[in-house]
Amino acid sequence: MNPTARLLRGNSGDTGSRLVLTRTFRAPIDDVWASLTEPERTARWFGPWKGQAGTGNTIQVQMVHEDQTPWMDMHIDACEPPRRLACSSTDDHGVWRLEALLTESDGTTTLEFVQHLQGEENLGEIGPGWEYYLDMLVASRDGSPSPGFDDYFPAMKAYFEGLSAGPER
Repeated sequence: MNPTARLLRGNSGDTGSRLVLTRTFRAPIDDVWASLTEPERTARWFGPWKGQAGTGNTIQVQMVHEDQTPWMDMHIDACEPPRRLACSSTDDHGVWRLEALLTESDGTTTLEFVQHLQGEENLGEIGPGWEYYLDMLVASRDGSPSPGFDDYFPAMKAYFEGLSAGPER
């Protein structure tokens, strides 16, 4: 497994950095959007959710691949089907501001998954997790075997630590 993430700094109205991971699917944008927003489909790669969807609402999301499969509150900051979903959550590790941006061209949909960072510490732990979850999304869509987390962490830790230590990549 090779990491794909880029670390971008500034230039988008943000004062912080953005961790950006990209995946491409030979599928219509509406189908990929459904993989990101329908609870029975998110359950296949991240975890199910419950509650009333919509901008400004808070839903509960279960993280089925984490220890003790915790539920967490996730606020829907923006929902612009089928192109943009922005969510945020706060836990013991801080504030998580996440965004999924979809574009389609010639039957191929590109997902840019963005984590807006408050700081660049802990990228060595955060980055491999997102690579894993997005590869779980790929596997859930194409029927390939689910990856094992051990292929991502600690194997990718140095790559992500290097991103925060170096210039924009």
